[in-house]
Amino acid sequence: MEDIRNISYERLEEYLVSLGEKKFRAKQVWTWLWQKGAGSFEEMSNLSKPLRERLERGFTFHRMVIAQELRSKDTTMKFALRLHDGKEVEGVLIPSKDRVTACVSSQVGCPLGCAFCATGTMGFIRNLHYSEIVDEYVLMNRRALEVYGHEISNIVFMGMGEPLLNFDNVMTAIDKLTDPDGWGLSPTRITLSTAGIIKGIKALADRNFPCGLAISLHSADQEVRERIMPVSKTNTLHDLQAALRYYHQKTGDRITLEYLLLSFVNDSVPAAEQLARFCRPFPVKINIIEYNETPDGKFHRSYPNHREAFIEYLDSCNMVVRVRASKGQDIAAACGQLVKK
Repeated sequence: MEDIRNISYERLEEYLVSLGEKKFRAKQVWTWLWQKGAGSFEEMSNLSKPLRERLERGFTFHRMVIAQELRSKDTTMKFALRLHDGKEVEGVLIPSKDRVTACVSSQVGCPLGCAFCATGTMGFIRNLHYSEIVDEYVLMNRRALEVYGHEISNIVFMGMGEPLLNFDNVMTAIDKLTDPDGWGLSPTRITLSTAGIIKGIKALADRNFPCGLAISLHSADQEVRERIMPVSKTNTLHDLQAALRYYHQKTGDRITLEYLLLSFVNDSVPAAEQLARFCRPFPVKINIIEYNETPDGKFHRSYPNHREAFIEYLDSCNMVVRVRASKGQDIAAACGQLVKK
């Protein structure tokens, strides 16, 4: 049976009219689906019981449930979210003084196999449907209200998967989340992070993507980046730089670059020089991320003096740099630690 959230408004309207209902019923159902986050027809209290029963005979809800919840000593929360087919993804809530950020997944597993990321060890299982991505927000938003007393203020597509390899579903999910007749979130409070899929970045530029764009760069040396991020073999730094220049020309937006410091891999002053050269054609903000250990022990956190020298060089180039605070390491909820066995 088909999930009712997978059909268009027009099809929903036609279906309801075929049942002898007025067209305005479609608006009522749509509001329950995309503004109130209903997970069953029983919740649709302004519909008659006979109509709810007929909807239940015609459609279903592929409900996502929270299978596990962990809380960090720093109040970060990690969720194992079980899909209708038994597969699981992870989501994270990160509270701070004036906001609650939700880190959402776009795929079950990930096909890119980045050497420093635990998610890559899962391989690729499947894409999330846009309704499942929205469900992540709905479930975590309820828990944010219950635990922190605040709704989710920001969303980052930095969980499991490569968002630009699930382009259509991610774009539709963002449309649903930002629709004034839906959840009504501001696009400026949503950030999409990509490992640098050239085709996808150009597609974002052509649709004048209204949200923030972050690039998981991690090295501006082609050989090093290929070693730690195999995606760079087919999406080279040269082409990535050109795509980001195009993106900036089309949108006028500053681009965020994520840079994970790995000891004796990409944390030298010469590596900082390469990074500065890569950034010359467009304005950037660089987020320096400290490595969070994973069980395989292949990489290690940069030494403090190496990190400081790296940042000092970027500062000397008048670049906007900040060290991103990692949260949730004790529950494996930090950057690069999300994985389901």
